[in-house]
This record gives sequence, C-alpha cells and structure tokens, in this order.
Amino acid sequence: MLPAKGGNIDILYDQNANVRHIRMNATHPANLVPTPMGDSIGHWEGETLVIDTLGVKVDRFTSVDRFGTPQSEAMHVVERYRLIDGAVAKAQQSKYETSEGTVGGGGRNGGGRDAGYNPDTSLKGLELNVTMEDPKVFKAPLTARVTYRRLLTNWTESVCADNPMEHYKDEWIGLPKADRPDF
Repeated sequence: MLPAKGGNIDILYDQNANVRHIRMNATHPANLVPTPMGDSIGHWEGETLVIDTLGVKVDRFTSVDRFGTPQSEAMHVVERYRLIDGAVAKAQQSKYETSEGTVGGGGRNGGGRDAGYNPDTSLKGLELNVTMEDPKVFKAPLTARVTYRRLLTNWTESVCADNPMEHYKDEWIGLPKADRPDF
C-alpha cells in the first residue's frame, strides 16, 4: 500500500539497511552533491506517485541493471508508481516470467523458483513505470515496467559480520576503511 499523501517517503530495498529517502513536494538542491542513491524528490499526480532522481554517484561498478549497463553522472530517472488490480498484476507478472524468466532463474522452461506470491488476486498489485535518460550513454530514453505483488514470506532477521576479504582487485572501492582499529 502506498503511503498517505503528504510527508516524506522512505523506501526499504532489502534487509541490509539500504534505504532511499524521497522528499515530497520539494526541489533538487542547486548545488547537488552526488550520493549512491541520488537525490529523490516526489509528488502525486492523482493516484500516481512520481519520483524524480538526479545526482547518482557513479563509480566503476555503477550500472543501470543486473546486466551491467553503464550510466554516467548525467542520469535522470523518473519513476511512476500506482496501485493496480491484483488479477492484472498476476497476469502481467506471469506473462513476463513465462517469456523472460525470473531473477535467479526459471520461467522459460517451466523451471524456476517459487517467489512466494500471495495467491489472493483481490489484493492490489503495484506497477512501476520507469524512464531513464542519460545523454552520455543512451541515444534515447530507456523505459521499463515492473509489476509487484504481495508476498506470503516475511523478512527474516539476520546478522552479517563485516567481511574485509577482497575477492577481486578494488572490490571495496568507495567503502570506508579505518587506518587504525577503534579499540
């Protein structure tokens, strides 16, 4: 469910404290300092939440998608979120997963994983239409639609110790390192 109109919005991306802050009814700062999540501002257009993001900090490992599509500091992203009928959400997801598969495998040959979707199609789905413009990388805007459905599974609590092991050269670029122990 989308939050009530008014106030700022935080989006939690995973259980590892990856949080994105959206300032509602605001403007981007004049002297924008790039950050890993960029600067996101939002507003409502009727029942659609529109989020505009600029200033994503770019390094060697920054990419648009899981395929490694590059992006530059000129990236501009506009997301449009809206609630949709649960049966429509199920149909959109099923069509995509049958033709393209799912992250982590599956789909095309009847294989794959059970994502744990709630089978109750009376529950609303969430549709995201995203447009990415980056004149230094793309010749035209890149657009995509993502459909979300409610899950039966819950986030589990897990504790993960810092792992200072470098699996490949410069893997930890941009991550803070202490020159000496704190204690």
